[in-house]
Amino acid sequence: MVIKYGKFQMPEKIKLDEASQTATFAKVIIEPFERGFGHTLGNALRRIMLASLEAPAILSVRIEGVSHEYMAIEGVIQDMTHIILNFKGSLLRRHTAGDDKHPRDIELVTTMLEVTDEMLEKGGGSYKVTLKDVMGTADFEIVNPHHHIFTATKPMRKRIDIRVGSGRGYVPSERHSSFELMVDEIVVDTAFSPVRLVNYYVENTRVGQDTDYDRLILEVTTDGRVTPIEALNFAAQIGILHFQVFDGIKTHSIHFDKGEMQMNRDRDEVLQKLSLRIDEIELSVRSTNCLSNANIDTIGELVVMPESDMLRFRNFGKKSLTEIKQKLDELGLSLGMDLAKYGIHRDNIKQVIEQYAQEKAGATEA
Repeated sequence: MVIKYGKFQMPEKIKLDEASQTATFAKVIIEPFERGFGHTLGNALRRIMLASLEAPAILSVRIEGVSHEYMAIEGVIQDMTHIILNFKGSLLRRHTAGDDKHPRDIELVTTMLEVTDEMLEKGGGSYKVTLKDVMGTADFEIVNPHHHIFTATKPMRKRIDIRVGSGRGYVPSERHSSFELMVDEIVVDTAFSPVRLVNYYVENTRVGQDTDYDRLILEVTTDGRVTPIEALNFAAQIGILHFQVFDGIKTHSIHFDKGEMQMNRDRDEVLQKLSLRIDEIELSVRSTNCLSNANIDTIGELVVMPESDMLRFRNFGKKSLTEIKQKLDELGLSLGMDLAKYGIHRDNIKQVIEQYAQEKAGATEA
């Protein structure tokens, strides 16, 4: 049985605040939502990102000649307790697993660390051992390769075994039971979660004449093992996976009103913008000439072009690209837009704009 529901206002785009974006921070704006859905989705995404994302981390450490975590090591400034704390600050990113590897496989990384007299002399009597020194050629990308592990003051040659695995959240050492311990192996508390902080805010936004819709703003900070955009994407996929279980209790199908009249109004509004000529949006002479040489005469022909294609045009650089993106953003448009819901694509954009212009001219004459 089908039940008819009214139209839900759905987000039309996800906008990334490029001015504040870094390798570990991103501010993402999603709008518009029906009133209340900003908090519903924002809180769910925040909780998933903080608790459910996976990343590799160190499970245990074994240093030759060290029998427990409270002893000092000859020729090393730090004691073993301090060294273990430094190991906990290691950030590793797993390379894409091959078909023969399971993402939860535990790997043992063995390195023969050698500190020579020459290395000590170059360092003024000491040598700072970093994470890249003890990880060797492990099958991981080291996010912070220069992270300090300990400082050696005497020549040494020691075997170091590091056990690395993937998981979720924070796991204390006593809960690591999925591997058999070697002699003198020290198990550590492990922080798997790659997300450090997630803030979300909900503001009012306008749709037509109504101003009580939700704008969701997410601020995501990670430690580098995943990017903020990856964290958001993974969290959304995890949420969708869990909602699928409710298909098992579906008794009725809901048919949502797509708002055909609103769609027609939206299409007309978009076509008004797409039919603008390039010389009507006040670009610099250089950018205008580049687009003219590429036979792009209207905004419509511009927005269906992917950003990568734009950079292939002769004399077209990043400065021109930034200028064009800013002008399009002011119009609520962007490069590489998906206009399929309006029946518009790259192959028919010129024809659609010409037809729209003829219809407008005919309406004016009438």
